[in-house]
Amino acid sequence: MGGNFDYKFRARDSILGAQMLFVAFGALVLVPLLTGLDSNVALFTAGLGTLVFQAVTKGKVPVFLASSFAFIAPISVGVAKWGIASTMSGLAAAGVVYILLSLIIRIKGSRVIEKILPPVVTGPVIMVIGLILAPVAVKMAVGEADASNIIPQSKALLVSMSALLATIAATLLGRGLVRLIPILIGIITGYVVAWFSGLVDISPVYSAKWFSVPDFVLPEFNLSAILFIVPVAIAPAIEHFGDILAIGQVTEKDYLEDPGIENTMLGDGLATSLASMLGGPPNTTYSEVTGAVALTKAFNPGVMTWAAIIAIVLSFIGKIGALLSTIPSPVMGGIMLLLFGAIMVVGMNNIVKAQSDVTEPRNLTIIALILVFGIGGMSFSAGKFTLEGIGLAGVLGVMLNLLLPKTREE
Repeated sequence: MGGNFDYKFRARDSILGAQMLFVAFGALVLVPLLTGLDSNVALFTAGLGTLVFQAVTKGKVPVFLASSFAFIAPISVGVAKWGIASTMSGLAAAGVVYILLSLIIRIKGSRVIEKILPPVVTGPVIMVIGLILAPVAVKMAVGEADASNIIPQSKALLVSMSALLATIAATLLGRGLVRLIPILIGIITGYVVAWFSGLVDISPVYSAKWFSVPDFVLPEFNLSAILFIVPVAIAPAIEHFGDILAIGQVTEKDYLEDPGIENTMLGDGLATSLASMLGGPPNTTYSEVTGAVALTKAFNPGVMTWAAIIAIVLSFIGKIGALLSTIPSPVMGGIMLLLFGAIMVVGMNNIVKAQSDVTEPRNLTIIALILVFGIGGMSFSAGKFTLEGIGLAGVLGVMLNLLLPKTREE
């Protein structure tokens, strides 16, 4: 197909590119704000990751790569346990998992991934990600996220529920562009309510410089962090298939064939590892931006090059990061209540869409053990190595799927 679908880098598309970044912005900065990473670094690595992805896929797919929600829980735990630099080594290794998967697909075909990671494994693992995070969202929503700064519950709930209701309203009632930026609308609404509630201190914005190099962090090798985070890569790797299929349906092109899922996965993996080398969150293809592509019919992948360039330019404006740091935690808490629940529902939908019989003994065993081990706090230790939470759920799911005998009906 020609015309609109071919890669063209034109000055007139810069406005469309800025709009694509605007659509992604709320979700993009949410991950660093929740995990203690630097928002300006996240902007820089999202832009850089998108350019790397475009280079690997020869500029054929109109997608934008930015902060992955699947890694919120492991990053939060990792930063608290080992610090940002060590956590980054785990995230870089997660990118290597994508790269290895792309090599396996190149050699064996995409069917091999479906055998190792069927919906009966990936669905419950994604559910665990959402459910493990649920208490974090509630603590933030009621003003108890920061022990050194506990916000009165009445004020916190007013702010968090305002942000939540605005996000829901934008999602359900919004038209056009509004419907694509519910998180951004929720953040702005919550921020305004927090401002009038006396919870916002904007003094950091005044003291911040206009031009400032992002606070890049180099990774430090930490085997415990790597073994803890790597299994989490299972969920977004499978999600990647869905995202590439979705953008293919919008543009009516088969990206699984050209440039090939092995190349899109490779691009995603390289972008994630590169982001982690600089202190940014792992990258993933953004479904919000796919929605914007469907709405605007902007199928030219050159538009995403503009979005990436604008993200990189904005990352050097110090006042942006300073402004984002003034957002009170209940604002994020309100949005997280919906978002973490949504992650859980995506996992559930994975199982439903595959039409898996969840009461069939083999499926029931796999799903039940993934959920209980993942959410219940089960952990296994050997020396300094500990496997727990989402990582344990992912490894357990893969092992059970490979080891448990198939029933006669299958």
